[in-house]
Parts: sequence; structure tokens; C-alpha cells
Amino acid sequence: MSREFRLILRFMGTDIDGTKKVAYGLGKIRGVGPNLAFAVVKAAKINPEARMGALSDGELSRVEDVIKDPLKHGIPPRMVNRRKDIETGRDMHLVGADLALKIKSDIDLMKDIQSWKGVRHSLGLKVRGQRTRTTGRSGKAVGVKKKVLMEAARAAGKKEKEEEKK
Repeated sequence: MSREFRLILRFMGTDIDGTKKVAYGLGKIRGVGPNLAFAVVKAAKINPEARMGALSDGELSRVEDVIKDPLKHGIPPRMVNRRKDIETGRDMHLVGADLALKIKSDIDLMKDIQSWKGVRHSLGLKVRGQRTRTTGRSGKAVGVKKKVLMEAARAAGKKEKEEEKK
């Protein structure tokens, strides 16, 4: 029974390099970090030294099952990315486009209820308490142009001297 090795693997909406080890390949999926990837490999009972391109369809379906519902497979709730969801109240794990859509809807909810974070998001400012006096100043006037001011001061000084002479 020989398996074919795939150099590029399409898995859960992401192109993954088939030459990477399984845990590192899974880490390329949006919503799956390194710690969760190692836990998924252990829960799916896959050899951690195996390469992504060498996995069979059955093994990939087991991995996908574990990623979609990690709590059912014994992964602790602290490792999921959506604890105590606002709408459902359950712990769940989202990946890919679902995660991006949920984050966007959370930000829109904050804007609608006009919480502090929502107001900061709508104004395009820093949200998590970072300083804004010196950082994050792109697109705005950052400082005073010293050269222009010096030339203007010299020109004003020359005019005053000419007026005094008259």
C-alpha cells in the first residue's frame, strides 16, 4: 500500500506545504496556533514526525474532526479561541473565514453599542491602551519642519532690519 506524497495540500481552506511536519503545517491554518496544533496531532493519534504531504485521507479527516470540535476529543477548553461565546455561551473553536467573520461581527457589535473599544475602532485609534502620543502617527503631521521655520524667521528678521533703517 503506497501513498502518494503531495507537495502542496489544500486543507481547511488553506494551502499547506506538504514537506512540513504535521504540527507545523497545521499552524499555517488561521485560528490554529502551535500549541493547539501539537494537541491536535496528539488527539488524532498521528505520528508527530510525519509530513503533511504523506498523510492519508483518513488521517486528514481525523485531524479536521479534531480541529472543528477540539473539546469533544479531550483538548482542554483553555486552548480554544472562542470561550463563552456572546451569542451561544458555549466554548468553541473557529478557523479560517469563520474566525475572520466572527471577529468582524464582534467589532461591529462593539461599535453599535458604542463601548470604549468600539469608539476607538471607529476612530481608527489604538484599542488596547497603547500610547498614542508618539507611536502610530502615520498619515498625520508628525512634527514641525525646522528648516522651513528657520527660513521664515530669517526672512522676518531681514524685513525688521530694513524697516529700522528707513
